[in-house]
Formats: sequence, C-alpha cells, structure tokens
Amino acid sequence: MYRIENTLISEEIFSKKFVCDLKSCKGACCVEGYGGAPLEKKETKLLGKDLKRIKPFLPEKGKKALSKKGAFFKTNDGDYETPLVENKECAYSVLSSDGSLKCGIEKAYDNGKINWKKPISCHLYPIRIKKYKYFTAINYHQWNICSSACKLGESLKVPVFEFLKEALERKFGKEWYLKLEKIYKKNHFVKNLSSLWKS
Repeated sequence: MYRIENTLISEEIFSKKFVCDLKSCKGACCVEGYGGAPLEKKETKLLGKDLKRIKPFLPEKGKKALSKKGAFFKTNDGDYETPLVENKECAYSVLSSDGSLKCGIEKAYDNGKINWKKPISCHLYPIRIKKYKYFTAINYHQWNICSSACKLGESLKVPVFEFLKEALERKFGKEWYLKLEKIYKKNHFVKNLSSLWKS
C-alpha cells in the first residue's frame, strides 16, 4: 500500500496488467453486475443538465428507461447509479455495428455535445475508489468478464495505472499522477535490483 496526500493506493495497480479488449468482451461491463454505473453527486447534476444532448445518441429502449426512471437514481444505501433497461444493460449503453456495447454519454462527448467523457467510475475501471472519513482508497478490482483485458495487458506489459493515465489525471490531477509514476519507477527499480541480486 502506498500513500499520496490523502489517497491510499493498492500495490496491485502497479503489479497487475490491463488493456481493455472490447473485441473480446463486447462491453460486458455495461450489462453485467448488480446495478448501474456508480455516479458521483456532481455527475448527477451533469446528467440532469446534459440529458437532452445525450439522448439523441441512445437507442429507444434506453430513452424509455430514462423517461421512466430519470437520468439517475438513488440507491437504498444513499449512493447514485445510472438506471438499467429491464434490469439488464445500462440505459446509456449503445449497441455498435460490431455487436459491442459502448457508452452513449461518451458518444455525445466525442461529438462535441457535452464537456465530460463518461462517469468516472466507468473511466477508471478496473480501479475502484472508496471514500472514507480521512482518506480515499484506490484498489484494483478483478472481474472474470475482463480476463481478456488482463491477458492483453500481460502481453503488452501495460500496468493498470498506465492504462488508466487519462482517467486518473481526470480524477486526481496531473501532479498526483506524476507522483504515482515516481512511486512505480522507484519500486520497480528496487525490484529489478533485487531480482538481479538473486540471480
């Protein structure tokens, strides 16, 4: 476990390898799981403001779900999530011509209609963020539907934190990410020295 300011970081975001393999998983994370995408409170305001700009990029069933359930909802635990279509896929998901699910919010962003990419929980995956009273925990989340992403990451030798550079900078800032890189380089160098010493 490492620390930067008030964040505690799991070593697994350095040791685990990950690169999204949409061709293999087909965007299964938009369907699998027990609920919609977790939302930060500020994101609920953005969804409420930008929903009209996002809707043109969504399929009819997604639009119907949003009209019925709203742009987001509050869980029994007091958290916020995106609504689902018939308890299946996220209401903001879009089926592409190749059979994979993509994010309609991101499509609106890519087309210059809104100024934020997608929920940060989606952008950061497979990292999960948990806020506590005095610190924020940053952990790696392993999910069997992402096995192809783990294999691709291993073959390309891309650590989780490097794959998620854009998302981590969006969440914590560029200076924070530079500190994260320094931690990785320092510890990776020490491990390499240790390996050489043993050999």
